[in-house]
Amino acid sequence: MKTIKTDPIADLLTRIRNAGKARKDQLAVPHSGVKMNILKVLKDRGFITDFKKNRNGNFEEIEVTLNQEKPYLTLKRISKPGQRIYVKSTSLKKVNGGLGVAIISTPKGILSGEEAKKMNVGGELLCEIF
Repeated sequence: MKTIKTDPIADLLTRIRNAGKARKDQLAVPHSGVKMNILKVLKDRGFITDFKKNRNGNFEEIEVTLNQEKPYLTLKRISKPGQRIYVKSTSLKKVNGGLGVAIISTPKGILSGEEAKKMNVGGELLCEIF
């Protein structure tokens, strides 16, 4: 029986959180463009080491290499399918005193909170990671 995942972003965050707690080096998640963009922000900020797209039979997946120096990440989903949370660029705050990153879906793509503030664009606050 196939399970239906209604929130692929929450699924991505949960898989990263669980793999970190289990001290795994790598994990595989189903491919999507949104996940690739979120992982790009995580890689730029040093929360993960690397990621790449692989083909597994008929399906594409993303192989994520975790940063072993940061095994216990706090990954918090903010905007959910049942309740979307939108923020203006002026109301973006630092996450965990600047140690974390907010990931925002903007008209200019998926950006970190700092990048969105510099570009003066708001959008949907997807998640916070620290």
